[in-house]
Amino acid sequence: MIFSSRLIEDAVAEFAKLPGIGKKSALRMVLHLLKQEVADVDAFTNAIATMKHSITFCSQCHNVSDTSVCAICVNTQRNKNQICVVENIRDVIAIETTQQYNGVYHVLGGILSPLDGIGPHQINIESLVLRIKNNSEIQEIIMALNPTLEGDTTVYYISKQINHLPIKITTIARGISFGGELEYADEMTLARSISKRLPIDNYVNMGGQ
Repeated sequence: MIFSSRLIEDAVAEFAKLPGIGKKSALRMVLHLLKQEVADVDAFTNAIATMKHSITFCSQCHNVSDTSVCAICVNTQRNKNQICVVENIRDVIAIETTQQYNGVYHVLGGILSPLDGIGPHQINIESLVLRIKNNSEIQEIIMALNPTLEGDTTVYYISKQINHLPIKITTIARGISFGGELEYADEMTLARSISKRLPIDNYVNMGGQ
């Protein structure tokens, strides 16, 4: 692309760094912003800058948060007896969208992948185990990890760390096909997978099938 303005060229280059955004889409976004009021553009850029500089992670569940403890963890209407274990923040958003789960979460920040050098100490497994051991009110751990080989390995590893504790360990039902990802599942399928969750023993005995 040839631009008459270096400022527009630089802005397009920055937008094009976003995932799924090509040069043409970036140009449309830049030209759209160019037509907006200065106050609106300032609000847009300030919101992004403030998010980047101020956002933090929940000290309890590792979800993104504006404060040291996220809005889900401090919500007194949530069922603190259930912890749903997910891989990342996008999975929290996907499950929340279904409106079928009212417990709290634990975000691992990844899954076990020895080939990529990701072991138990590279993700938030230890804090999960400590959280369970230190809270006698927890009754159920729901494994809501992507149905992949790495996801299944992570489920198996975590279950071995906590299966001696007096809690129920379940996993979401296989409404989601093997190799799929939670964030791309439709709301109805994901909601059904949560509501029809299975005991972890059944899941392990089936070899993740």
